[in-house]
Amino acid sequence: MTTRTSLLKQAVKDRILVLDGAMGTMLQRYKLTEADYRGEAFATWPSDLKGNHDLLNITRPDVVAEVHRDYFLAGADIVETNTFNANAISQADYGTQSYVYEINLAAARLARKVADEFTAAEPTKPRFVAGSMGPTNRTASMSPDVNRPGFRATTFKELADAYAEQARGLIDGGVDLLLIETVFDTLNCKAALFGITTLIEETNADVLIGVSGTITDASGRTLSGQTIEAFWISISHAPLFCVGINCALGAAEMRPYIESLSQIANVPLIVFPNAGLPNELGGYDQTAEVMKGLMLEFGKSGFFNIAGGCCGTTPDHIRAIANAVVDLPPRVIPPANPYTQLSGMEPLTIRPESNFVNIGERTNVTGSAKFAKLIRDGKYQEALSVALQQVESGAQVLDINMDEGLLDSKQVMVEFLHLMGSEPDIAKLPFMIDSSKWDIIEAGLQCVQGKCIVNSISMKEGEAAFIHHARLVRKYGAAVVVMAFDEDGQADTIERKVSICVRAYKLLTEDVGFPPQDIIFDPNIFAVGTGIVEHNEYAINFIEATRMIKSLCPGAKISGGVSNISFSYRGNNAVREAMHASFLYHAIKAGMDMGIVNAGMIEVYEEVEPELLKKVEDVLFNRHPDATEALTNYAEEVKSIGKVIQREQAWREESVQERLKHSLVRGITEYIEIDTEEARLQYERPLEVIEGPLMDGMNVVGELFGQGKMFLPQVVKSARVMKTAVAYLTPFLEADKRVGDATAKGKILMATVKGDVHDIGKNIVGVVLACNNYDIVDLGVMVPAEKILRIAREENVDIIGLSGLITPSLDEMVHVAAEMEREGFVLPLMIGGATTSRLHTALRIEPKYNKGPVVHVLDASKAVGVASQFLSDDKVKRAAYLAEIKANYEQMRIAREGKNTKRFISLEAARANRYQPDWSSYDPPVPNKTGVWALKDYDLSELRKYIDWTPFFSSWQLAGKYPEILKDPIVGHEAKKLFDDAQSILDKIIAGKWIVANAVVGLFPAHSDMDDIIILC
Repeated sequence: MTTRTSLLKQAVKDRILVLDGAMGTMLQRYKLTEADYRGEAFATWPSDLKGNHDLLNITRPDVVAEVHRDYFLAGADIVETNTFNANAISQADYGTQSYVYEINLAAARLARKVADEFTAAEPTKPRFVAGSMGPTNRTASMSPDVNRPGFRATTFKELADAYAEQARGLIDGGVDLLLIETVFDTLNCKAALFGITTLIEETNADVLIGVSGTITDASGRTLSGQTIEAFWISISHAPLFCVGINCALGAAEMRPYIESLSQIANVPLIVFPNAGLPNELGGYDQTAEVMKGLMLEFGKSGFFNIAGGCCGTTPDHIRAIANAVVDLPPRVIPPANPYTQLSGMEPLTIRPESNFVNIGERTNVTGSAKFAKLIRDGKYQEALSVALQQVESGAQVLDINMDEGLLDSKQVMVEFLHLMGSEPDIAKLPFMIDSSKWDIIEAGLQCVQGKCIVNSISMKEGEAAFIHHARLVRKYGAAVVVMAFDEDGQADTIERKVSICVRAYKLLTEDVGFPPQDIIFDPNIFAVGTGIVEHNEYAINFIEATRMIKSLCPGAKISGGVSNISFSYRGNNAVREAMHASFLYHAIKAGMDMGIVNAGMIEVYEEVEPELLKKVEDVLFNRHPDATEALTNYAEEVKSIGKVIQREQAWREESVQERLKHSLVRGITEYIEIDTEEARLQYERPLEVIEGPLMDGMNVVGELFGQGKMFLPQVVKSARVMKTAVAYLTPFLEADKRVGDATAKGKILMATVKGDVHDIGKNIVGVVLACNNYDIVDLGVMVPAEKILRIAREENVDIIGLSGLITPSLDEMVHVAAEMEREGFVLPLMIGGATTSRLHTALRIEPKYNKGPVVHVLDASKAVGVASQFLSDDKVKRAAYLAEIKANYEQMRIAREGKNTKRFISLEAARANRYQPDWSSYDPPVPNKTGVWALKDYDLSELRKYIDWTPFFSSWQLAGKYPEILKDPIVGHEAKKLFDDAQSILDKIIAGKWIVANAVVGLFPAHSDMDDIIILC
C-alpha cells in the first residue's frame, strides 16, 4: 500500500514543494480576544491565556482550519500544524503543560482534515501535514545567568521527554512530517531528535523527520554559536527527510547560509525565510513580489527542494512563491560526505590530506596531575585555562576524562562540560567524552551541542552490550573510539588487535549502521622500555596493526593515547618528547590518524637530538637486547627541561587601558584583577576605571558584535570579564561612597517583558549601571506588566527599564507604557533590546505614556548618560534634555506620517520632468581611439595594483575593509597571514606566467532617446 510518507518522498524528488507561511501573522488578523483563547474549555482558567496560539486548536478550531485552507488555496503542498509552542516547557508559562498531548492531537487532526479535503478534490496533487515543533523558550547549551556560566535552565532529558510527548500527539493526529524548526541551540535539537527517534522506534510510527535551524546574528551563527556547517554535522546522524533554515532573516540575508547548506546536506533542503528583516516597529514590509524574486533566484541557483515562508508571510507570499518555483527543477542532492566530520561551534573535517589530528590530553584527571588537583579542589575556572592552553597549542579535539576515585565523576563531567561550552575559544573545538563508565559517557553526551567523540566502547562485556552502547552513541550523534578489547582481554599482539577491530567493524557497519568514517579504532598503545621482555614489541605491534586495520576496515580511523608509549620514563620530559615524536612519525606513516597528546609538548621529529633519537628508536623497534638499558643510562645525561610552552603575550606590554580592552574583547580573566588594580591606582576614583577603560572595552565588544566579528557566546564571555573587574572594584567603590557620596544616584527597576526569556543584554546594562552607583532591581525575564508596576511602587524606584529581544516584546512594551499611563506613573521609562528602535519608541510607546519621559537606549554604554540626565539635580538641564527627546520623537512621527502619505507621479509626468542638459556650450572630446581593440597578454604586475582585497577577505569569512582589516583586534592576525599567503601565490603566478590576461575594449558614440541609450557602432 502506498503511504503518505512514500508519496511525500516521491513528490520532493519530482518537483519543488511549497510550504505554508506564518501562522501567527494570520492569527493576528482575526483580532482574537482573551475569550477566544479561553473558549469553554478554559473559561475559568486562573491566568491570562491570550497569546497562547496553540490553545486555539481547541478553543477556536474554525480559525486555525481557515488559515490552513487559505494556504492550500494559495498553492501550498504542505501546511504546518499550529503547535510551535505546544510543548510542556513552553506551555508551563501559562500553566497548561498538562494539555500538551490534547493540543497537538487536535492541531494535527485539524490540519489533516483540511489536507485530505484538498487531496480528495485533486488526487494527483496530494497535500501533506508537518507537525511544527518549536525550540522551546530555554537553551541547553547556554546559561541564562551571566554570572553562572555553568548553570542550565533545562536538561537534555527534560527536552527529549517534552518533544517526545508533543510528537506522540502529532503522530496520533496524523502528521506526515515532524518538523523541528527555528533551532537556535543545537543541543535542544539533538534532544528533540533523541526523544522523537526513540518514540518512533517504540511505536513503529510511519512519520518523517525534518530540522530547520535559524541564524540569529551578523556573525552568521546560531544563537548558541555554531556555524551552519557545524550545525549540519551535529545533526546529520539522524534519519532526516529534510534540513533547512527559517526565521530570523529575510531571504536576501539568508542566501549565503542557504548556499553553504545546500552544498553539504545530502537530504532535501527546506527554506522558509521571513518577509524581510523586521522594521522599526517589529513588522515585516517585504511584499510578495519582492520575496518571489528572491526565491526565484534561489530556485534557479538550485538551493532548495521545499520553499515556504516564516514570520510576516501570508497566503499572498506563498502564492507568489508557488508561482515562482512551479517550473523549476528541484535541487540536486549531493552525495554524503565520505570524510570523518566532527564539530564544536566550528566544524572539523578530517580529510586524507589533514595529516595528524591532535587530541589534547591535559583535560584528563588521569593524565595531568595539575588538572586533577584543580578539579579535586573545585577550581574549575583555573582548570578551564588548561583546556585553553591546549587549544592555543594546536589541539583540534579536547579529551575530557573525570574518572577519579575521589570525585563524583558523573556530576563533575557535567559541570565541567557546561563550563567548557560557555567558553567560545574552547567550545569551538569538538570534545572527546572519555570514561570507562557508560553512565558518565552518556551524561557527557547530553551536555554537548556539537558532534563529539566517545572514548570508548569495547567488546569486553560481549557483543550484546557493545551493540547496545554503539546504537546509543549513534543516536546521540557522536563518533566512537573502539578499543581493541574483547571478552578475553586487551589485545597486545598484532593478530589480536587486527582480529578484534575487524570483528567490531563488521558489527558496527552491518548491524548498527555506523558510517565507517565515524569509527575510530584504538589498537592499544602500551609502554615500552619497561625492562620486561614481553613489552619490547609493543610499539611495533601497534604500528603494524595500524597498517593492517586501515587496509581491512576502509574508512575507519586509528587513534591512541600517545603518552602511554613513554610511561616508563615519566619525569624525564626530554626523553618522553623524543619518544612521542619518533613514535608518531612512524605510526602516522602507517596510517594513524589522530592521537591523545599534550598538544603543546610535541617535539619535531627532525629536531630531536640525533643520539637521543637513535637510542629512542632502538627501544621502539626493539633493535637489540640492550636498547632499554642504553636509553635509560643516556636519559640520566639528558636535562629534563622538555619543551617550554610559549604563549603570545605581546599585548601584556601595552598600556593598562589597552590591556583591559584586550581582556574584555578576548574574554580573558587571567589578568583582569591585576590590570584593574593598576588602572585603579592611575585614576582618581575607582568609578573612573569603569567609566573609562572598562566601558571603552565594552564599547569595542558592542561594535564588533554589530559587525559580525564576535558572536553571542563571546559577548557573554566579555560580560563575565567585565563582571570580574567590577567585583574587584566593588570594595573600593563602597569605600569611595563612604568618603564622598554615600548614597546611590538612584534606583532603577529592570525587566525583560512578558513573553521574552532573553536577558543577556539587560544583564550587561545592569552591570554598567550598578558600576556607576545606581541601585538595580532586576526582576529577570517573562515579567508581566502588573508585576513591573507593583514592584516599582514597592521599591520606590526612580526609573523603569524594559528589555526584549523578540518582536512580540514590542507589543508588550506598548502595553506596559499604557498601563503606566493608566495607573498614573510619572517615572522615566527606558526602552532597550535588539528588536527595539527609536522609531518604534517614538511611534508606538511614547504616545501611550504622556505623564512621564520615554527614551530608547541604544546600548549599555548609553544607559548611564540617559539615567544621569533623567535624575539630574539641575532642573533646567533635565527639562531641556526631556524637551529635546520629545521634540526629536515628534519630528520622527511627522516624518513617518509624511513618508506614509507619499504619492508617486505617473511615468509620463516623470519623463516630462526629466533633466534637460544644455549641450549648446559643450563640445564632448573625441577619444584618442574609438571602435574595438584587444589587449593581449596584459602585464599581470600592472593589474595586481588594482586588486580590491576587501571581497577577498570576505570570501574567507573575515569581516572588514582592506587595509584596516590587517590591524583588526579580532581577525587582524589571521587576515595578515592570509594576505601574505596571497601575495606569495601572486608572486609565483606572475613569475611563472601561470595565466594570461586578455581583454577586449570598445568605445562608441552614443546618445539618449527618452529612457534609452542609443549606441552608434
